[in-house]
Amino acid sequence: MTGPGGADAFPRGRTAIVAAATHGIGEAPGFSSMDLAVHASLKALAQVGLTPADVDGLFIGLPDEFLSGLALAEYLGIRPRVTDNNRTGGSAFVTHAFWAALALEARACDVALICYGSNQRSKAGKLVSGSRPSPYEAPYRPLAPISSYALAASRYRHLYGLTREQLGAVAIAAREWARLNPEAFMREPLTVEEYRAARMVSDPLNVRDCCLVTDGAAAVVMVRADRAKDLAARPAYLLGCAAAAHHLDISSMPDLTVTAAAESGPRAFAQAGVKPSEIDVVELYDAFTINTILFLEDLGFCPKGEGGRFVEGGRIAPGGDLPVNTNGGGLSCVHPGMYGLFTLVEATQQLMGVAGARQVPGAKLALAHGNGGKLSSQVTAILGTEETL
Repeated sequence: MTGPGGADAFPRGRTAIVAAATHGIGEAPGFSSMDLAVHASLKALAQVGLTPADVDGLFIGLPDEFLSGLALAEYLGIRPRVTDNNRTGGSAFVTHAFWAALALEARACDVALICYGSNQRSKAGKLVSGSRPSPYEAPYRPLAPISSYALAASRYRHLYGLTREQLGAVAIAAREWARLNPEAFMREPLTVEEYRAARMVSDPLNVRDCCLVTDGAAAVVMVRADRAKDLAARPAYLLGCAAAAHHLDISSMPDLTVTAAAESGPRAFAQAGVKPSEIDVVELYDAFTINTILFLEDLGFCPKGEGGRFVEGGRIAPGGDLPVNTNGGGLSCVHPGMYGLFTLVEATQQLMGVAGARQVPGAKLALAHGNGGKLSSQVTAILGTEETL
């Protein structure tokens, strides 16, 4: 086993997320990134009657603490048997779910905690890119990471005729979902006219095409399936999880309109034994509106070049055919530096049936997809209720 891979390598449905929580979404002045991560962790553990002493597998990657796995163990006062501080950008936490599943299956640990926190808004007040500047890109003075995604959007527009209204449909759908979520940071209505009038940041992406800059934290608790029903009424079983990566810098991306999700997605679906058409709810890392369009194509929900047309007419908004980013996503709910873990939290809450006004009726299969770097690392997870095992 070299990483999240083949269909025969993954322990389908033998582990489950039994708790999922968030904390400090929006602005949380006075708290460190670690403080926020711990608050979310304690919330998640309390949901299922566990304490930090029960945790023996820690998975974390903070934006401002290189040895965050060790720091978290110290903060919680525990001695974990498994610690993972993997860093692939915002996709890392979906990868953590993969490694947690393997560790649980091997009985290397019994209770795995995956958590993240960031005080990026109250501390820095702006989107901070953690990757080094490329010597090949620096002379052009790009806005990191926005210009990388704008470059992908420009190429896609050139090849497939992407319109401003189609990008806007992604932003507006996210806002409509956020308006149903009391935790979402931006809940004001967003009209087509307001979207079109928004300040341009890096052509063709305007400020409404870009993710938020917020504080916030998230955490999930994973256990083996034989224990899951004792802890949660409706666990979210991990049916498949796979990763792929092509590059770090956008200037090295083989095709600006095809992400590595075209590889991670099919492997995750094969592991889970389901098809895109069977998925009830989709949680994508929408750092920018172009992400949603590219990932819907690469994950098999529509053909390449059709993503812009696919999202038109409220198709991914509340009441549409395919619920996408039902918490409001990184565009309207929360984006504290890295968003990947929030996709797992929302997918889990939808499958547990605890999403309130934004709940997708009868959701049994959910997809959570993480993106890291500059369309670099892609990780896809398929989760399901007990009926899907």
